[in-house]
Amino acid sequence: MKLCSFHLPLAPAKDDSAEKLGVGFPLSHGILRGETVHEIAGDLLGTRTETGRVWPLSHVRLASPVVPSKIVCIGRNYPEHAAELGNAVPQEPLIFLKPPTSVIGPEEAIHLPSISEHVDFEGELAVVIGRRCFHPNEDIRAFIAGYTCLNDVTARDLQKRDVAQFTRAKCFDTFCPIGPVIETEFDLAAARIETRVNGQIRQQGHPAEMLFSVDVIIRWVTQVMTLIPGDVIALGTPPGVGALRAGDLVEVEVTGIGVLRNSVLPALDTPV
Repeated sequence: MKLCSFHLPLAPAKDDSAEKLGVGFPLSHGILRGETVHEIAGDLLGTRTETGRVWPLSHVRLASPVVPSKIVCIGRNYPEHAAELGNAVPQEPLIFLKPPTSVIGPEEAIHLPSISEHVDFEGELAVVIGRRCFHPNEDIRAFIAGYTCLNDVTARDLQKRDVAQFTRAKCFDTFCPIGPVIETEFDLAAARIETRVNGQIRQQGHPAEMLFSVDVIIRWVTQVMTLIPGDVIALGTPPGVGALRAGDLVEVEVTGIGVLRNSVLPALDTPV
């Protein structure tokens, strides 16, 4: 089942900032079946019922399927990605956070910050938490709502400048596109991850190549922090990361989930 969040555009937004905040675009939740969106009432990740209202996908605007309290990212979880950046393979999961303010949905624009000269894409598979989780002693699958696509956009020059501290490079507004849906019946074994820039394939990977499995990662993270419904864990990026430039179109596709597509624009404080 493909769960989604969407806007019915009742009034035009005046600018990017208003549009990002959803001004004039009430947020609804639904189930995507083919090319139609079926509205639901209740909790997207819990008890829900269909309202009977249905729209063509072309008549709605998909948003990030969740508004997480936190986005936990796993660094260097693909050995070849660690190698391409000259880093050693970690001996235990390397975790860092992105803030909720960095989240955007499909078709929204990534803005390149004016203080960075090198911003990279990092296409990833992400797991969405469905139940409160802290030191779990049962099957991890019981805590997973589903999976989605994520782009861990990174100001690489700032990351290198800050050495071991990832925060500044990872946390700009618009640096965490998520979507287009949460797939609740995801086949992890059959999944492939592909990132394209302007139609050209730049990254390809498979979850089997990850150093640490989803089970290991969730148990590791929940030794440190409580995960609550809607929290997102980005599972790491395959090799092939590269720079984004204003005017690019970046797409992250995961088999069985769909395509997360975002344009790239100059910084919000840059005259155009």
